[in-house]
Amino acid sequence: MMDLTTPLEQSFRQLNPKQKSGLKNLGLKTAEDLLRHFPYRYENPADLKKIAEVITGEKVRIWGRVKKIDYEKTWKKKMNIAYATVEDPTGRIKMVWFRQPYIARMLPEGSCAIFSGTVAMRKDEYYIANPLYDIVHCSVVPEFTKEDSSRLQPLYSTTSGISSLWLSKAVSKILPAISAEDFLPKEIIEKYHLPSLQTALRWAHNPKTEEHSNAAKKRFAFEGVFLMQLMRASQKEEIKKTAGIKLSNIETLRDEFVKLLPFGLTDAQKKAIEDILSDLRSGHPMNRLLEGDVGSGKTAVAACAAYICAKNGLQAAYMAPTEILARQHFETFSKVLGRAGLKIGLLTSSLSEKFPSKITREKSTHVSKAQLLKWVRDGEFPILIGTHSLIEKKVEFKNLALAMVDEQHRFGVAQRSKLSKRAILKEVRLPSFPHFLSMTATPIPRTLALTIYADLDLSVIDEMPQGRQSIETKIVPPKDRNIAYEFIRQKLNAGEQAFVICPRIEPEEVKLPMEIGLPETLLRAEMKSVKEEYKKLNEKIFPEFAIAIMHGKLTPKEKEEAMQRFRDNKAQVLVSTSVVEVGVDVPNATIMMIEGAERFGLAQLHQFRGRVGRSEKKSYCFILPSSYSADVFRRLKALTEAKSGFELAEYDLEFRGAGELSGRKQSGLSDIGMEALKNLKMVEAARFEAREIIEQKTLASYPLLNTKIKELQMEPLHFE
Repeated sequence: MMDLTTPLEQSFRQLNPKQKSGLKNLGLKTAEDLLRHFPYRYENPADLKKIAEVITGEKVRIWGRVKKIDYEKTWKKKMNIAYATVEDPTGRIKMVWFRQPYIARMLPEGSCAIFSGTVAMRKDEYYIANPLYDIVHCSVVPEFTKEDSSRLQPLYSTTSGISSLWLSKAVSKILPAISAEDFLPKEIIEKYHLPSLQTALRWAHNPKTEEHSNAAKKRFAFEGVFLMQLMRASQKEEIKKTAGIKLSNIETLRDEFVKLLPFGLTDAQKKAIEDILSDLRSGHPMNRLLEGDVGSGKTAVAACAAYICAKNGLQAAYMAPTEILARQHFETFSKVLGRAGLKIGLLTSSLSEKFPSKITREKSTHVSKAQLLKWVRDGEFPILIGTHSLIEKKVEFKNLALAMVDEQHRFGVAQRSKLSKRAILKEVRLPSFPHFLSMTATPIPRTLALTIYADLDLSVIDEMPQGRQSIETKIVPPKDRNIAYEFIRQKLNAGEQAFVICPRIEPEEVKLPMEIGLPETLLRAEMKSVKEEYKKLNEKIFPEFAIAIMHGKLTPKEKEEAMQRFRDNKAQVLVSTSVVEVGVDVPNATIMMIEGAERFGLAQLHQFRGRVGRSEKKSYCFILPSSYSADVFRRLKALTEAKSGFELAEYDLEFRGAGELSGRKQSGLSDIGMEALKNLKMVEAARFEAREIIEQKTLASYPLLNTKIKELQMEPLHFE
C-alpha cells in the first residue's frame, strides 16, 4: 500500500535514466509531488479542428497522427529543420520546426499529438510553422472520428524524457491506490463548499466535466493561499513573542543622521523612519517591508536605521541583488555616514573594500577578503554592504543587530532569513533574531502583499523628492524610429545621456532560407541584442558620441569600468541588458530607450524607466516593441498612462500573473496558488480563516494541518 510520501522510483521500478532525470527536472520525487503536478490545460476533443477545414492565416488546434517525421540541415548546413506529415481522418498537413531537430525524436512515427499554430500555404500545400504540440494517447481523438470523446484530456507541463502522456498514465496508476487524508479543517471545507482532498485530486486529473475541474482548481487555489497565510501569521506571532535587540538614544541619533544628509527628507520618508523607530522601541524584532517607487528615497531610510545601530555599537548588514547596486549603495553610505566617522565594508563575489582608506579619508580602498571578514567578525566594521556573498558560511558578525535586503523579491524567503542568522552570538549576549528590513521598488498588489508578505509590517513611500518631473513615456512604432534617434541626438548634444536596453546579449540570426519554400516574412522574429545594437549605434546612428556596453557576461571589473565611464559622462550612451534594472543612479541620464519592450513585464519596464528622471531635468522613456498585437499594445499603453507603479502592478497581476512580480521559487506558492492572487475575495477569506486559527484557537488543535505547516517551513533554501 502506498501513501503520499511513497517515492516515485519505488512505484515505477522500470524508470530509465532519461525518465529519472526528467522527473528530477520537474521536481517530482514522491506520489504527492506527482499528484500535485496539475494539468495546465484540458483539451476537449470535440473542440479540435478538422485538417480538411483549415484555412490560411487561421490559428488552429488540430489532432493528428504522425505519418512521417525527419530532420535535415539546409541553407549550407547552417540551420536544422524538423518536418512532419500529420493526418487525421479528413486529411493531411505538414509541420515544420526551425532549429529544433530534436523534435524528430520527440514525435516518433505513429504517435499522436494536438498541434497548435497558424496555418500558412506554399504551392497549394498547407503547413504550420513552429507549432506547439502536446503528445496525447491515440484514443483521444476528435468527435468526428466517432470514438468516445466525452472525457476532458489533461495536458501537463513536461520535460525531456517525461511526456504529458506518461504523466497521465502515471497519475492513473497512483491515484486509485492512495487514500489522502485531508488537512483542511472540516468546517472550512463545508463553509466554502470545497471538495475533499481525495475528490479534488481525482477531479483535477480526470474531470468528467468542466465543473469538476473548476471545483478542484478552487480547492487547491484556496488551500495554497490559506496555507501561506497560516504559515506567515504563525511566524508573525512567534516574532511577537521574541525579545528584540534594544537600542538607545534613538530620537537623538535620528536627528543627527538627518543633519548628515545633503537634502531634506520627504514627509513619506519621515513617516517610514518613524515606523522603523517604533519597531526599534517595541522590544521585539522588527520585521518590516519598505515599499517605494523607483527614486522615492528608500536608501536614505535604510541608512538612517543602519546609523542608529552603528552608533549603538552594533552592526548592520545590507544585501543587494547585484554587484552594481551593492557598489552604488556602498558609495552612498560612505558619502553620507562617512561624515560621522563610521567604517563601512563592501563584500561581493569579486570585491572586498573598506571605507575610509588610510591614505585618502574621502575614498575607499581594496582589502583582502580574509582581512575584511576578520574585521567584521571582530566587530570593527559596523556596516557591511554586499550581494548574496553576505550569507556565505564564512561571513560572521560579532553583534549583528539589523539585516536589510534590497529588492527583496529577488531573493528566496529562506535566503532573506539566512542573512538574519549570520551573527556569532558568542561574546555578546544578543537575542537570536536581529531587526529585519526588506525593501522593494517593485510595486506589490494588495493580494500579493496580504499573502506572500503577510508576516511583514508594511511601510510605503508614496511621494517623490521635490523637483522631480514626471517621465514622458512614448511607444515608438517602426516608422518613427529615426525621429526618436534624432530627438536623442539633440539631448546628447545638450550634454545629457541615454540608456538603451536590449532583451538579449548575442544576436540571433533567424532569416529563413528560401530553398525550403517558406515566405521569409512569416517567421522573421527580430529580437534586439546588446552586441549588435552597440555596433549599430556606434557605427551608424551616433558615431559622434562615446558608447559603452554592459551585460552579464562581462567580468565584474569590465562592468564597473563601463558603469564608471557612464557615470563620469565619458560615455554618453550605455547599451545594456536588464543588469541595470535596479538601483543604478546616474542623474544626468534623461533618456531610456527599451528595445523589444513586449518581452519584459510591466513591473520590469517600470524599473527600467526609473533609471532616468533622477534629477530636475525633464526625462523621456521610449518603448520600442519588436512585435505588435492588440494585447502587446494594450499592455504597453498601460505603461504610458499609469500614474504610479502600483497601478502597473495590478495590471501585471491581471494579465501576466503574480509569478511575474514575485517569482514562484521565492513565494512558496504553486501555479494555482499564484493565479488565486487575482481573486481578492478568496485571499481575504483565506486570510480571515488563518487569523481565526492563530488568534482564537491554536494550530495544535489541528494535527494534520499543523504537520503540513511544519513541512512548508522546512522546505529547502532557494538560490535563484
